[in-house]
Amino acid sequence: MSSIIKSVKRWFATPATETPGAGANTQIISRDQHSISRKDISDNALKVLYRLSNAGYESFLVGGGVRDILLGLHPKDFDIATNATPEQIKELFRNCRIIGRRFRLAHILFGRDVIEVATFRAHCDDNIQQAKEGMILRDNVYGDIEEDAIRRDFTINALYYNIKDFSVHDFCDGLADLRKRQLRMIGDPETRYREDPVRMLRAVRLACKLNLTIEHNTLKPVAELSHFLEQVPAARLWEEYRKLFLAGAAKLTFQKLREYGLFHALFPATDRALKHDDSPQTNATEQLVLDALENTDTRIATEQTVNPAFLMAVMLWQPLLESTEALQQKGTNFNDAFFKSMARVLNAQNQHISIPRRYALVIRDIWSMQLRLPAYHGKKAWSVFEHPRFRAAYDFLLLRSQSDPRQKELADWWTKFQEADANDRRQMLQKTGTGKKRRRRKPRNQKRQPANKNKH
Repeated sequence: MSSIIKSVKRWFATPATETPGAGANTQIISRDQHSISRKDISDNALKVLYRLSNAGYESFLVGGGVRDILLGLHPKDFDIATNATPEQIKELFRNCRIIGRRFRLAHILFGRDVIEVATFRAHCDDNIQQAKEGMILRDNVYGDIEEDAIRRDFTINALYYNIKDFSVHDFCDGLADLRKRQLRMIGDPETRYREDPVRMLRAVRLACKLNLTIEHNTLKPVAELSHFLEQVPAARLWEEYRKLFLAGAAKLTFQKLREYGLFHALFPATDRALKHDDSPQTNATEQLVLDALENTDTRIATEQTVNPAFLMAVMLWQPLLESTEALQQKGTNFNDAFFKSMARVLNAQNQHISIPRRYALVIRDIWSMQLRLPAYHGKKAWSVFEHPRFRAAYDFLLLRSQSDPRQKELADWWTKFQEADANDRRQMLQKTGTGKKRRRRKPRNQKRQPANKNKH
């Protein structure tokens, strides 16, 4: 944190110069007055910046890439803004594809690395299609850099790094807000949230990730407008879910989403389960989620892989159990109720966050393995142990055992089994009473060999 504070103070050591002809609040911070260096920018982003600039277009690194470098962080994504249209960008880059309907963007592909290039957007006018509630449906109206800055969401995201002279352009007092450690909306917050309700989620994510305080007026309308998230396509919210919970501050993000009334829009069934009467089961449910989120943050901090399906399986575990119990009360046996509930819970969740099929299959495997893990006898134990999802299912069981003491003995057994060598594993299975090998019986219908009549 001290390194970030030092980095922020460095920009303000020397007064910034006013930009001739620009808005009253516009500042240009020269190269010697800020901490951004080209060595902090990815090689692929620099290639795009320079090619656009050399072709005669304006070319700026913008948004999170600029913000994070100024904060002393190491951004993974680098977005670029330009006055070139998507078609003009495509002419410059063979590895370019144009995406988007609401606002068209150019993606420059370098293998798995994608550099997103956006054309400067204009002020809202009659050419921009909006729903009656204010949500922007289509926005392919281009403008200049000052208009583009005003159209961005938060002031700290309206900072532009010019590749021509390495200066930083600040149009909305974003540097001052970074110094105050606050997140402030550009324009009227209620109007901006109506234009794009996802901005409410983004406010929480950035505040938690960057340790910022959400400015009072920016936060005030959030709870009242949370229902507008229902208008956002479920497929778009899958990516927002990943950004919210896989950025290294999942536990705090979860707590703030609940505090601001946004969690229900993402996980209504889970939210209902957490709002039940203060019972031991409810406490166990919340503890399971908190343990999983804390574990996710730890894995990200130590640069371990994280599968978004695992956390989704945790979030929906209690709704799955409640649905199973409801079917059992109607006379369905437990196994049938459990597997029917898997489909029901996932289908219901897909109405809010659309889960890609490949992740839904992982979730199903993790859940179904919870029924197989207790069968740690003989061949069944080996079958479970060799399952491709065993490790994820075991990790899930460990989390359950932290909030439910009834699962501890089973979790301990599987922990010991994994750590044991081959001989110890055989002994563990023998102790279960079914680990010994059975003699193979001959088939009853085996034909007897005919007697040799010529034998003397």
